[in-house]
Amino acid sequence: MSAVLDNKPAVAHAPARQASISHLEPAWVRYVLITVALAFLTLFLFVPLAAVFTEALKNGWHTYVEAILDADALSAIKLTLIAAVIAVPLNLVFGVAASWAIAKFEFRGKSVLLTLIDLPFSVSPVIAGLMYVLVFGAQGWLGPWLSDHDIKILFAVPGIVLATVFITFPFVARELVPLMQAQGSEEEEAALVLGASGWATFRKVTLPNIKWGLLYGVILCNARAMGEFGAVSVVSGHIRGETNTMPLQVEILYNEYNFTAAFAIASLLALLALVTLAVKSFIEWRLHQSRQPGTTEH
Repeated sequence: MSAVLDNKPAVAHAPARQASISHLEPAWVRYVLITVALAFLTLFLFVPLAAVFTEALKNGWHTYVEAILDADALSAIKLTLIAAVIAVPLNLVFGVAASWAIAKFEFRGKSVLLTLIDLPFSVSPVIAGLMYVLVFGAQGWLGPWLSDHDIKILFAVPGIVLATVFITFPFVARELVPLMQAQGSEEEEAALVLGASGWATFRKVTLPNIKWGLLYGVILCNARAMGEFGAVSVVSGHIRGETNTMPLQVEILYNEYNFTAAFAIASLLALLALVTLAVKSFIEWRLHQSRQPGTTEH
């Protein structure tokens, strides 16, 4: 007992000792590192971001709005939103189901499932698009059958949605798996013992515990869905006004030397990135708060 009491001051002062570690380095080292980091961010982030908005508004607000309201631009914006609206909920359902299975159950093939979830991170988006061409293309495995039944996958909305789903499906699952594993399954088991159904347990126990991590994964998934270029470029066919998403529209306008319109569309993607960054920072803060000892979720 006395040994435990003697150890309490050491434990109590541990955070203070850890906090003092940052002051062990000379002041000039900290200043140099901060300066290098700020210079890097300025050169590779702030300057390009400012250039996008400067070029977009160079010819005035009227020209900017006109470029955004162009029929082809509106079609690209609409298609981007359609792909995101379909892909994100699908990945939400998959992510929750996969993370639930991986974190709460032991089964044969669990490591294989984890590897498959990481597949889009290791495969080039262009290769992902080519895989769909091999499956659904005119000379692909299902191409003749699709042609006979007048079903269009490639160079149409379904192909764009499929490519977007493939590229973005790891984000929700990869955020939830470690979170659920860290939380364990004691609360769910207690709820089941007390007579709660499986759905009630998920809705009232699991979901409140993962809600911020879930939202974090959805935000990242949505940002990637709207900004995806490589896989969508392969399966879209670049049909102006029909199968061009916002990134593809930017490329076409830039290749046509229509820089103002290209940067106008790019500025919308940049605004999306800034909003995503703000929401991401807020969710990270809430996640940090929820993981602090003694805090309660409201």
